[in-house]
Amino acid sequence: MRKGVLEYCILLVLDGEPLYASNIIQELKEAKMIVVEGTLYPLLTRLKNAGLLAYRWEESNQGPPRKYYELTDKGRKFLSELEGSWAELVDAVGKIRKSRA
Repeated sequence: MRKGVLEYCILLVLDGEPLYASNIIQELKEAKMIVVEGTLYPLLTRLKNAGLLAYRWEESNQGPPRKYYELTDKGRKFLSELEGSWAELVDAVGKIRKSRA
């Protein structure tokens, strides 16, 4: 379950601007989702292979070129579908919690 939520969060983070992997990790950490590079890179690769993300290389003044990830059109559509599913899940869990109180 956490993997699916993490993929959703990565897509959310990238829904606005292309980001370098360390920027993605920073955004997730700020949201209290602790993610390390060893977890992030395989997810980014899987999302890219699914056609949800693309990347481009940019030169850096501070070392080697950096890979910036961004949503594809397919990724934006998938994110929209995930947002609907997430809202339904939150609603269902809320109803269960309310009935148990």
